[in-house]
Amino acid sequence: MSGLYIPSITPPPAQDRPALWFAFQRSSILVQNPESAVLPCCCALTEHGIAPLRSHYLGQLGEHHCYAADVDDALPLPDGWATLGLRDLFGMVDDTVAALSGRAFQIIDWERNHQFCSRCGTPMRARTDERARACPTCRFTSYPPVSPAVMVLITRGRELLLARKSVWQPGRYSAIAGFVEPGEMLEDTVARETREEVGVEVGALRYFGSQPWPFPHSLMVAFTAEYAGGELRPDGVEIEEAAWFDAEALPRLPPSVSISRRLIVTVAAELARLHPQGR
Repeated sequence: MSGLYIPSITPPPAQDRPALWFAFQRSSILVQNPESAVLPCCCALTEHGIAPLRSHYLGQLGEHHCYAADVDDALPLPDGWATLGLRDLFGMVDDTVAALSGRAFQIIDWERNHQFCSRCGTPMRARTDERARACPTCRFTSYPPVSPAVMVLITRGRELLLARKSVWQPGRYSAIAGFVEPGEMLEDTVARETREEVGVEVGALRYFGSQPWPFPHSLMVAFTAEYAGGELRPDGVEIEEAAWFDAEALPRLPPSVSISRRLIVTVAAELARLHPQGR
């Protein structure tokens, strides 16, 4: 499945041609073929005996309209169908479909958690002019949440500072990351997280890129920075180990679907070019 993705909240007048369905049971996505991660492509899921609890129009990918759907956990799936975790799916589909899958899950999960007004308890209603749910009693409006987080790859000459958490697979390292707190600028978060987690100061901050990450509803904003002082000291809470790695001697890295992998590989290649060994 490929093509330009055009987001929208307004569905077509009629569902009379096959659409791409991002359907979920809890946090797992339905696929027609688990070996190749084929997503359902049909006019309606009811064609396969699946009646969604709720659905949302996502827009158009190439020639296909796209929908997110929430399916009852107890509903039996058609023969040959299965569920996949999003992380597993991400490694099997292209970046556009992976991003759409994350978008779909975040929207479905948001609606599941906002059936009632958090202020007065009244059942919420979907708005038609925007992606939102509104309370008909007190007018409180809920939007799909997005939690910004930063990632920073710190360099020192041709070395990169990488860290690992105890819950990760042995030998796997990544860049420093953490959520933005209320009232913080992104630059403040970078400085605070690096100081708290590994005890160092940074400078020369540069934006690298961003990636939506649906675990549960993050937007990861990635930076590079240069080491500006301080003794490397993992906090022992968030970070179990941290070390400097040569640009051409990297440890085990996160999966290629994550922006952390792209950040580390891209910067390591640039450092190796700018600081050749033996010169």
